[in-house]
Amino acid sequence: MGVATHLGIKLTEYDARIRTFIPDYQEMLDVAATAVPPAARTIVDLGTGTGALAARCLTRAVQARVVGIDADPEVLKVARRRLGSRGTLVAATFLRAQVPVCDVIVASFALHHVRSRRAKAALYRRLRHALGRGGRLITVDCHPATDRPIARAQREAWLTHLRRHYSRSRAEGLLAAWAGEDTYVPLDAEIELMRRAGFRVEVLWRKGAFAVLDAQ
Repeated sequence: MGVATHLGIKLTEYDARIRTFIPDYQEMLDVAATAVPPAARTIVDLGTGTGALAARCLTRAVQARVVGIDADPEVLKVARRRLGSRGTLVAATFLRAQVPVCDVIVASFALHHVRSRRAKAALYRRLRHALGRGGRLITVDCHPATDRPIARAQREAWLTHLRRHYSRSRAEGLLAAWAGEDTYVPLDAEIELMRRAGFRVEVLWRKGAFAVLDAQ
């Protein structure tokens, strides 16, 4: 399924509409890009989409090139225009594509498409092997709390953000649709999956159900 179909929008609307869907979207991407070492030379972006995070990373690491992996060939056309000659784009799912040896791996709202924790654990082991010495994995995603009352409050905060742009019924429908298609692993469980793959994990940013993680 392409990203536009997944979100129920036109591809040309993606960069504007994503901010109406996800609170603090731009801030999270900025935090993730700032964590990229300026000396990085090869950055792999999993589920690169339109290349929004990749472009920020290239501004941070001025000598780097990005390998962007995404299963949607249409969205890669947008990324290609954005990244130009500094991007190599691969039309494939990151669960099966070969991840080249690199300095940094980033992923923004992509890893929640991995349906099981077993599959995600296997992915993290692959990514650990692809990273060179001192390499890091930087992720941006939805990681609700394990505690149910807190998780409900986080969902309500997300709904409040959506209500700024959509009717209540539309906002509720969006959350229900995404919950049926995506797998949001609680933050403590996500960190444990990373640690079992050999990463040391730091939480760079956390607000509501969303987090930016830096795994080295």
